[in-house]
Amino acid sequence: MNKPALLAQIVAVLTIELEMLTSAALATHAEATDEENKAEDKYDTRGLEASYLAHGQSKAAEEAALAVTQFQGMTMRDFQAGEPVSLGALVVLEGKTTNHYFIGPRAGGTEVEHQGYTVMVITPQSPLGRQLVGKKQGDLVQL
Repeated sequence: MNKPALLAQIVAVLTIELEMLTSAALATHAEATDEENKAEDKYDTRGLEASYLAHGQSKAAEEAALAVTQFQGMTMRDFQAGEPVSLGALVVLEGKTTNHYFIGPRAGGTEVEHQGYTVMVITPQSPLGRQLVGKKQGDLVQL
C-alpha cells in the first residue's frame, strides 16, 4: 500500500472535517451573539445555550486543526519485518476478517478508503493501539 498517498488522503479528510467544524463554530457563534438571542427574562437561556455550543464546536475545531498539523508533519517510513509497531505503521490484522489500521498521533476512528481497503486511524492510546504498539509481524493479538 502506498503510505505517502494514504497519509495525504488522511490529511485531506481531516482538512475537510476541520473546515466543516470551523464553519459550524462560526455560525453558532454568530447565532449566540445575535440580537434575537438576547435574553428576554431570567429564564430565557437561548443565547447561553448557543454560546456553550459555539465553545464546544470551537474546541472540536482546535482539535481537528492540531490533528491536521501533526499528520502533515509525519514522516513516512517503511517498517521492516520483525520491526515493532509504532507511530506511522500500517497494520493489517488477519482473522475471520482482514482489517487495516494506521497508527496515527490523533484523530482515532477516522476512516479512509484507500486502494480498495478501508483503513482506520487508531492512536497508541486507544485500547487496540496499546495492544499493537510494540508487537511484531506474526505476533498474535486478542481483540
